[in-house]
Amino acid sequence: MRTLIPLLVALPGLAFAAGDDSSTPPKPSDTKNCLFGRIWDAEKKKCVKPEKSSLNQDGLYDTVRELAYAGRLDEAQGVLRIMDQDDDRVMTYWGFTHRKMGNLTLAQMFYDQAIAANPDNILARSYMAQGYVTQGRTEEAIAQYREIVARGGAGSWAEESLRTALETGITFDY
Repeated sequence: MRTLIPLLVALPGLAFAAGDDSSTPPKPSDTKNCLFGRIWDAEKKKCVKPEKSSLNQDGLYDTVRELAYAGRLDEAQGVLRIMDQDDDRVMTYWGFTHRKMGNLTLAQMFYDQAIAANPDNILARSYMAQGYVTQGRTEEAIAQYREIVARGGAGSWAEESLRTALETGITFDY
């Protein structure tokens, strides 16, 4: 495997975002100013409870991604609760938030569900494998790396971040 360490040294400001296959952070909304689990609703021009929001599934997904990136995992889960639970992206984020909160058994369950629903969900595979890296389960992480590449994910954020984790032992917190 080629190394990403020179790239990471050359670009220290590079931030990989959770939730999509982009190497750019999510665009912040006014959700950053909302308190008590509320989210920004641009249509209503105010912070609202997630269940009162006019956001569609994609808008809610972007909000979850923004909250996860900001480390507001409990609030991200509050939004996930009202979303379509059959969406493999939602399952992936449940896994991500639970893993980052230390709930590894729940995280694994959600990653497994996301991959069962969409075997080509390379983000779920990457996040799950990064968890394996932190647990010292290198062979399982490598198996997921191979799956990501085999499913067309070579060069993607999912592949690159997992490769970095395998090479350095450092995983991403977002």
